[in-house]
Amino acid sequence: MLFSPVEQRESGERSSLRLRTLSLGAGVQSTTLALMAAHGEIGPMPDCAIFADTGWEPGAVYEHLRWLMSPNVLPFPVHVVSAGNIRDEILAAGQGKRWASIPAFTKTVTPAGAEIPVLDEDDDGELIEVGSRSTATETVSIGMIRRQCTTSFKIEPIRRKIRELVGLTRKRSPDYPVVETWIGISCDELIRAKPSFEPWQVKRFPLIEKRMNRLGCLHWLRRHGYPEPPRSACIGCPFHENARWRHMHDHDRESWHDAVEVDNALRNGIRGIRGEVYLHRSCVPLEQADLSTLADHGQLDLFGNECEGMCGV
Repeated sequence: MLFSPVEQRESGERSSLRLRTLSLGAGVQSTTLALMAAHGEIGPMPDCAIFADTGWEPGAVYEHLRWLMSPNVLPFPVHVVSAGNIRDEILAAGQGKRWASIPAFTKTVTPAGAEIPVLDEDDDGELIEVGSRSTATETVSIGMIRRQCTTSFKIEPIRRKIRELVGLTRKRSPDYPVVETWIGISCDELIRAKPSFEPWQVKRFPLIEKRMNRLGCLHWLRRHGYPEPPRSACIGCPFHENARWRHMHDHDRESWHDAVEVDNALRNGIRGIRGEVYLHRSCVPLEQADLSTLADHGQLDLFGNECEGMCGV
């Protein structure tokens, strides 16, 4: 636990930390991290864990979270925070309303013979239209919408709760660390481990310290007789690889039909987006997408660049 003022004087240590918290995604890595702390294998013991609920996790994640929060599992409390229901916001976006955008895929088709502007720089270096030209053939452009969902539905709700717990709500932040936040990123996802850019908070990655990867986490859970956690991510996250979509299609039909419904609602009407919008990277309706292993060939795991490493753990 944190040093009390008396313990600090007796030990000769000067610690400014007031709170140690664990970011709990209820997936494999963060579950392992929380249970290892409960076993005393990682310390000092966190004061609490915080789960940010987007409102659109698979049912298995909520069931697993209930187990983690049940008596005699974790020796510290789990706080559940939320910024609303991301599914509702996505559906509203399909009707032209503002949203915290998800990294969905866009497809814009320019037909043959279409007039497109020709741009050049003016004397001030600004791009201006200087003419137009006709396209010789049909062109298809694929893009990805800028991701804001992790910040709005994960990072900010957790940050607000931490500041509340440490007594910083509507107060000026100190210029030294008063909070240590544990994040369950493992060695095979090292690229996702980002430092804190706020001086009042430091991030710690205990699984990396112990050189554990995701498979090592699964082995640890099995050795101790714990259930295997589900993969934690929103039902319709565009970062899903085909294996994840296929597993949902085959084993979680309720979530699959939910994702298909949202995908169809996104197609047109999103503010500021030209063309059609899709949840699947192939830019075809989800129910028509090729979910075979071959279709994943050469595709990097997009979660590797997930903002702040807050999703999917």
